Amino acid sequence: MRGVLLLALLAWSLASVPAQAALTLCNRTSYILYAATSAIRPPGSDTLGWTRVAPGECEVARKEALTAQTYLVHARTSIAHSGPSRAWGGAYPVCVKDADFAIKQAVTQPTCTAEDTFALPFASLGNRGTANWTMNFDEQPAMSLSDAQLAGVKRLLHDIGYTIGRIDGKPDKATGAALIDFRKRMQLDANAGNAELFKVLERDARGKIAPAGYTVCNDTKDALLVALGQIEAGPLSAKIAVSRGWWTVQPASCARAVTAPLHTDTVFLLAQKKNGSTLAGGAQKFCTTPVAFEIRGAQNCATRALTESGFAATPTKGLSGYVAHIGPAGLTPSP
Repeated sequence: MRGVLLLALLAWSLASVPAQAALTLCNRTSYILYAATSAIRPPGSDTLGWTRVAPGECEVARKEALTAQTYLVHARTSIAHSGPSRAWGGAYPVCVKDADFAIKQAVTQPTCTAEDTFALPFASLGNRGTANWTMNFDEQPAMSLSDAQLAGVKRLLHDIGYTIGRIDGKPDKATGAALIDFRKRMQLDANAGNAELFKVLERDARGKIAPAGYTVCNDTKDALLVALGQIEAGPLSAKIAVSRGWWTVQPASCARAVTAPLHTDTVFLLAQKKNGSTLAGGAQKFCTTPVAFEIRGAQNCATRALTESGFAATPTKGLSGYVAHIGPAGLTPSP
């Protein structure tokens, strides 16, 4: 019963909602969430991300009083979680970046033109002029903050590979034993609190989980430009080479270049520093350009005013998701 007791105590040790916060986000889900918010002050907008909110916790997303005409919010699950990613949003497209960011732009700007930005669907906050507001992220069935915290521990332990039954807020012997084993294996201090526990759980899961799609993680100190090549089905069952780029991946961050589950045996990768030097490449040739591109066909690059570049092969056969890690020495072999 000791493991069950430890787990129950962890679930009751909750952070309180900051009293003076203007916009506080509370996570009543079993997922670690990363949230972005946008303040609409016509003719411009001010978008910030990402605020990390662990299960069962509340975090301040904006410290200023909420005086803008409208506030929008979007949250997505950590790439540490297995399976397809989940998102909480709405119908308003807003430009964001994969790494932490602050973007100012016109409200009427139709496309994301700034470097390495892309649109995600945001939802209206609904504070109706209230200067201080707390928003809850929920999943079904709905949970309290304490239940969400325990369910979040269970989900991450399951993501790492422990045998966990139901992902809920109820203590059980299997989860208690898994938590004790994880703390011992990671040499967590006996006094380590929930914040440290979730940090270590997320870090361990990120090293083992490949979320659906193709994700590139930059483990260097320099921003990287990334392009992908794939052999796709063409007309009449023919195969055609298609190359796409560039995604900017900031240092110590990850970008999901393909969001849908993979259905190919191999994805080819090219990663360069912004000075043009190649950090990850290989023998497979695709066509590229210095600016953003999508190119069909890999033959006769030069005669088409394109550049022939060598891409590295990453094996994805039978996988719905793959994470490519790029370190200072290049592409890191998959575990």
